[in-house]
Parts: sequence; C-alpha cells; structure tokens
Amino acid sequence: MKNTILLLAIATLLLGACKSRQYSRNNKQIEKAANKENPNFSNYTTLSYIEAFKGVAIEEMNAYGIPASITLAQGILESGSGNSSLAKYANNHFGIKCTSDWRGKAYYKDDDQANDCFRVYKDARESYKDHSEFLKRKRYSFLFELDKNDYKNWALGLKTAGYATNPKYPDMLITTIEKYKLYQYDQPESEREKINREDRVFTEINANIPLEKKKFTPVDVAPKDPPTPEPTSTDSYYVVKQGDTLFRIAQMYKLTVDDLKALNKLNDNNIKVGQKLLVVK
Repeated sequence: MKNTILLLAIATLLLGACKSRQYSRNNKQIEKAANKENPNFSNYTTLSYIEAFKGVAIEEMNAYGIPASITLAQGILESGSGNSSLAKYANNHFGIKCTSDWRGKAYYKDDDQANDCFRVYKDARESYKDHSEFLKRKRYSFLFELDKNDYKNWALGLKTAGYATNPKYPDMLITTIEKYKLYQYDQPESEREKINREDRVFTEINANIPLEKKKFTPVDVAPKDPPTPEPTSTDSYYVVKQGDTLFRIAQMYKLTVDDLKALNKLNDNNIKVGQKLLVVK
C-alpha cells in the first residue's frame, strides 16, 4: 500500500513538472511574438496609461453603461498600469481567464492556483471589449441599472457581486478614480438614452444566461479547436453552427454585434443552428 501511494505521489510530481515545462515553453513563444510585435515596449506611467486607454473605456461606457472611470481604474489596478507580464505579453489587462468557449492563445501564470490559464488578446483594445462581455451576465446585471457616471455605486456593487475577494476593493477603485480624476471621462445620459441602453444590455445579458457556465467558468488549459477557415471576400452569408454566438461570429468577420444585428434585422441576440446570417456590409 505504501509503495502504491509513493508511486502515485511520484507520478503526480512528474506530471506536474511536465506540465510546467509545457506551460513555460508556451509562454516563451507568446513572449517572443509580443516582443517581435512591439520591440520598443516602454513601461507606462499611470498617466500615460490613462491617456492610451481612455478612448476605448469611453466607447465601452457609451455602449453598455460601465463608467469609463471604473474600467480605467480596474485596468490600472489589475495590470499595474499596463506593465504586468500578463498585460505586456498577453494584452490581458483585466486578468480574464480561459473558459471552455475560448479559442484563442493562452498564457499560464500562478494565480488562484499554479499555472492558471489566461486569455491572450491580439491587442489591449480587445481586452477592454472582453472586459465588458465579462460583466454582461446575471450576477452583475443590477449594476447596469445604475447611471453610467455613478462610479461610487459601481465600485460598491462590483464587490457585492463578488468581483474581487479583497474587502477594500471598492475603496481602492474610488481612491484611484479620485486621485487621477478619472470621473472626468464619465458622461451623464438622458432618461431616454438610459432606457434604450438598458433595453439593449439586458437583452444581451438574458441571451447569455443559458451560456454562462460555458462562457465564464475558467478551465485549466485553453481548448483547442480546428482552425476556422478565414472568410473570403465572396462569402456573403454564414450558417450558424452549434455553440455560435453573435459576438463570436461578429469577431470572425470583423464586425460589431450591432452591425451584425442591423445587417440581419435582428431585434435581439438569439440565433439558431442552421440560420443564415448576412456578414458583408
């Protein structure tokens, strides 16, 4: 019995060491590609980080109602103002992990457990947009009823919804926002604008609910799918397959979800297998 336990322990250690080597090789490839893409990377200051990403934070605020100040403060805190290894090499500014529907590259880093799997984005802008997608789910839905310039209640609500385990997280966000005057990027909205924005966002949240386990539960290793054929200029339509979402199809054809809905006169995000979608403007 003791020998069996000893053999199992040795096997577990060897397997762990093998996986660690694989993850290390994977990360070196990701880092090499990032250095080639941006050979003259220089560290951000917090002020230069804000200047670089305030534009996309404002875009996401106007689309979904997440205060730009909240998004920027989270990026500052979670990426070390863009200087963490995850931000530098994986363009991942919010620590979003791999899930079973993720088909991109992965970067492995110790977090909740050893060698947690994190998403690699083509650029930081994609990370900011995925941050909005991450928040558009049932547990955070009450936040989208807030005004899009109500950063204090957003900060408190994120903690209530379980975004972070640190009890001081709301204070950290609010302190960062007020220190760097990030609230100047928040914009009020009229009652009509708020109603229209809420209708759009809650439609997307409701469509996400049946898919939340797949879309938001972290996995140890990034799933591998056969590569999707690149669409050609003669492709006018896409036939929906099992597991497809409007967001994924829009990304494939370099469209926004709103573009895709407008092209196909869709009132919501519901699609079905076999449905033909126009994908060329």
